[in-house]
Amino acid sequence: MNILYVGDVMGEPGIRVVEKVLPGLRRDRSVDLVVAQGENVTEGRGILPKDFNRLQAAGVDFCTGGNWSLYREEIIPSLDDPDEPIIRPANYPEGTPGLGYKSIGTAKGKVLIISLLGHIVGRDSEKPVENPLHVIDHILKEEKDTVRVATIVNLHGDFSSEKVVIGHYLDGRASVVVGDHWHVPTADAEVLPKGTAHITDVGMCGSLDSSLGVKLDVIIKRWQTNTPSRNELEMSGRMQFNALLVGIDEKTGLATSVAPLRKIFN
Repeated sequence: MNILYVGDVMGEPGIRVVEKVLPGLRRDRSVDLVVAQGENVTEGRGILPKDFNRLQAAGVDFCTGGNWSLYREEIIPSLDDPDEPIIRPANYPEGTPGLGYKSIGTAKGKVLIISLLGHIVGRDSEKPVENPLHVIDHILKEEKDTVRVATIVNLHGDFSSEKVVIGHYLDGRASVVVGDHWHVPTADAEVLPKGTAHITDVGMCGSLDSSLGVKLDVIIKRWQTNTPSRNELEMSGRMQFNALLVGIDEKTGLATSVAPLRKIFN
């Protein structure tokens, strides 16, 4: 089984990149399941149903979550619905709208997908979240009798240490553990000793000549003057597509191969 995890889709440029690259990539690499980080899709904050539908039309099967997942109220009914292929982080406090893990059927079998939030995530670092290690243990215990061909976990956070540690913590218990949120891909993709594919950060889809998708002059002026300003997404210049392609042994649910994919174009 081939699983493709697509990095943070950043705004309209990110959607266009996915629409341009994914259909051919899915065909050429015989991809069975495409999962994309969808918390930055609509103008960089959250995701509206219409943009979720655009990603699905381009070949995305499922969207994982992060700190902006609940920003758009219109998506909450989909987050609440166990049959809608989109989730928010599972370690938000009890009573938070939406579901943090769901299963999706594929031609090769059922896949469990779980989103987690790191303890430190930028401006949301003071917001309460449950310990992601405790939460993932609880979920895997609850789902231990579920027949599935693979388990995918993403950790959305700022600390590389957390992203590295959770990969090893889940080694042999998950098929894929992906870090996201940085929007910058790391060079450490590997299959860990017990068979879990891991990368500290998968990167993003959208503008390359920018600060993580935001216009450079906006960020530089803010830094120089120490004056708050509104982010403006960079719509022109070079674009990037970043993803992780993982081969899965359907009998064991463990990874047999891992390859970061990066495409840059005008």
